[in-house]
Amino acid sequence: MTHKTSYFYILLLTLFIVSCSKDSTEGPYVNTPTASPLQIPQLFQDLILDPVIPSNNPQTEEGVFLGKKLFFDPILSADNTLACAGCHGVPNAFSDNTRFSDGVDGIFGRRNSMPLFNLAWNYDNKFFWDGRDSGLENQAFEPITNPIEMHTTWDAVTEKLQQHSEYPELFSAAFGTMDIDSVLVSRAIAQFERTLISANSKFDKHLLGTATLSPAEVNGFNVFMDETKGDCFHCHGSDSNPLWTDNKFHNNGLDTTFTDRGLGRVTGDPADNGKFRSPSLRNLAFTAPYMHDGRFETIEDVINHYSNGLQNSPTIDPLMKKVNLGGVRLSPKEKADLKAFLLTLSDQEFIRNPDFSNP
Repeated sequence: MTHKTSYFYILLLTLFIVSCSKDSTEGPYVNTPTASPLQIPQLFQDLILDPVIPSNNPQTEEGVFLGKKLFFDPILSADNTLACAGCHGVPNAFSDNTRFSDGVDGIFGRRNSMPLFNLAWNYDNKFFWDGRDSGLENQAFEPITNPIEMHTTWDAVTEKLQQHSEYPELFSAAFGTMDIDSVLVSRAIAQFERTLISANSKFDKHLLGTATLSPAEVNGFNVFMDETKGDCFHCHGSDSNPLWTDNKFHNNGLDTTFTDRGLGRVTGDPADNGKFRSPSLRNLAFTAPYMHDGRFETIEDVINHYSNGLQNSPTIDPLMKKVNLGGVRLSPKEKADLKAFLLTLSDQEFIRNPDFSNP
């Protein structure tokens, strides 16, 4: 072999190695996941702190894509009929329009499905109506195995995902491994859920100076903020809290005794009986029925409860200051104006966002 021939073969070998190396690093499922920071609305930047994102589960394009696919896929249920979206529907601001959702076995629970949005700003980091799970990642674990929801096992779910034609490569793209487990499933779903940001209601636009409230809506906001009238802001925020919830737990005078102890069942402390997490008042136009057990069908029902339907009990929240009068005793006009204001917190763009729809 001549010197030129040897050089030629060495050159070909070098090009082959470089080509193989390029293919192995630029393949669709072995690249480093692409960072995808949350798109934080200006109003949130102005008024509240940074979102809560665990250091071991940063937001990535691949993770969000995988989480969205899992959220809408009934493969996570025992009989492949119920997805997360089955109880958290997009038109209902990721809640359910029935009082109680039924699981794969046709069994109904006893709580209304909570809406899902702005979850990255839950600073108490406690989820569900009773706060039984800490962290958004942990929230995904229970519905999979709960007998009145998806009623399966994590072993069965991960086996189905492992044998799927797409999921192993999608997990590799998002997390660098094709070995699928419950932790990675929950992390992917949490990444998608953190992208569900609602911040474009009429009241948001009012605060940004791009929309004008009607006189009734302005008066309704004043009723909401007035401690001698609606007195709603302690639990549900104000114009300086775009979450419209304190994410804390309160007994808001629904019952005198409790068949569902709420937070008390989790903590074991009788002083917590009847306490449930304050839901956000955003998107009320889409999230009926209301309360932890969906007992109120309309916004009027909710307003009437606080106006003249409060029930006293040993754990009643001190913020229910007029419980002995049955409520805050609003006039018909104050009730109508309060409803008008509450509806300004609903975000049509949120439920129409194609990024949140079934892929």
